[in-house]
Amino acid sequence: MDADTLWAALALVLVIEGLLPFLSPPRWRRMFEQILQMTDGQIRFFGLGSMLLGLILLWLLT
Repeated sequence: MDADTLWAALALVLVIEGLLPFLSPPRWRRMFEQILQMTDGQIRFFGLGSMLLGLILLWLLT
């Protein structure tokens, strides 16, 4: 993997992360408020799950 591919991947993450607040700010705000109510363990679980899903997708695509 070269540096250009890494930067392109990071840029795509930013685009995807920005979609919900751009398209539906009230919905994003409600979702963010729900996340604030979660425990650290719950947030870590979702973080781990998203990392594993990303790794599996990368493995399948390469």
